[in-house]
Amino acid sequence: MKWEKLLSQKRLGKDFAEENIRTKARTVFQKDYDRIVFSSAFRRLQNKTQVFPMPKSDYVRNRLTHSLETASVGRSLGNLVGDYIIKKHKRLAESYDFSDFGAIVSAACLAHDIGNPPFGHSGENAISSFFKKQSSKKYFTNLSRTQITDLQNFEGNAAGFRIISNTPNAQSDVPGGLGLTYSTYASFVKYPKGSYPDLKNTKIASLKKFNYFETEKPIYNKIADELQIDKFTIEKGEYHMRYPLAFLVEAADDICYTIIDYEDGFQEGLLSFEEVEEVFAKILEDEWNGLKSKYNTIYDKISKINYLRSRSINTLIYQSSEEFKNNESSIMQGKYNSSLLDNIQATETIKFIKKDSFERIYSSETVLKIEAAGYKVLPELLDIYIEAIFNQDNEQNRRLLKLVPNIYLDKGRKPFANDYENLLNISMYISGMTDKHAVELYRQLNGISLAGY
Repeated sequence: MKWEKLLSQKRLGKDFAEENIRTKARTVFQKDYDRIVFSSAFRRLQNKTQVFPMPKSDYVRNRLTHSLETASVGRSLGNLVGDYIIKKHKRLAESYDFSDFGAIVSAACLAHDIGNPPFGHSGENAISSFFKKQSSKKYFTNLSRTQITDLQNFEGNAAGFRIISNTPNAQSDVPGGLGLTYSTYASFVKYPKGSYPDLKNTKIASLKKFNYFETEKPIYNKIADELQIDKFTIEKGEYHMRYPLAFLVEAADDICYTIIDYEDGFQEGLLSFEEVEEVFAKILEDEWNGLKSKYNTIYDKISKINYLRSRSINTLIYQSSEEFKNNESSIMQGKYNSSLLDNIQATETIKFIKKDSFERIYSSETVLKIEAAGYKVLPELLDIYIEAIFNQDNEQNRRLLKLVPNIYLDKGRKPFANDYENLLNISMYISGMTDKHAVELYRQLNGISLAGY
């Protein structure tokens, strides 16, 4: 792959590239960031669980704050790598500078969780489990194997790509989704494959999950062709290589959720101050000795952990950017098959944090309760609305569909003729809800509460 081809100012839905004018308020790639910020799907992240629902502390994050923090880290990673690439490939400086790399990565990071369902990661599992039940298989008569796999392994990454790249059928006269640049879309796609075949046990990081449903495969192929993203062949088929800057998006997300979820565990009283202090100090290694004098002037424990978290993230940014720079050649050849954080100085400490977080944070009583709620609420909503789509002889079902927003129905507010699109769109409707809206709608449809009473 070549940087000259991988960087593109062309927008999805347009046949021409915008000029990257720096004398105006925003560059082309900065516009991508703004388009995501002002989208309704991004706004809904403010009421979606990151780890803790209704946390005790105001310091604890939701999906929105996590996305903003990840975008900030991604910008730093992109700028550091961009500075190196521009200096190494001097011809790029005629059209781009280092900040363009930061803007691309930051925009993709901002959108990275935009497709995640309510109730944290358990929401994905709840939707998948609904379609794995025997009672759901009656809807699969006209579906292909890939279409069934899309539903039975519902993936927030693929839902996110659908949101930002696919204009709903009811608005098809405005194609291109959010109309981002090809480079930002490619950076968003960490797993450039569909749901089938399932390769989660592979050693190749870019194939462990999937990033587009069958409906968006042509869109991704168009982006890959435009950017001339190379392919490689393994035993089970031919796949696109991961777009190089997607490694930085992945690293930014890994850094933020690993470090900040651990900090949130302390804020929620699940981890002691001494435990978190010791682990963050290990990330800093030799740097820790030089920081102790300043650190010792901070008397409040929360402020101490905030300081260590900040320094730890900074350290991981520099370690990850150096790992990318040292392996740029293998990344461009599609031979780098792991995440950046798997190969840095702090790798063993990162592994410990992830293991400890799984055992003591992600398996805590509060988190388990929200998972249980997701498994009750989301399948019930799916069952109600899918039944309404497939059985419209019932007057109540026809009335129920009036509650479904236009973007999830065909033109004229009718269900699609295609069973797969109906199932996928109802899944997207439920997935797009906030935690609060999903619970309230569940209560209303089951007669537990009534709007206005």
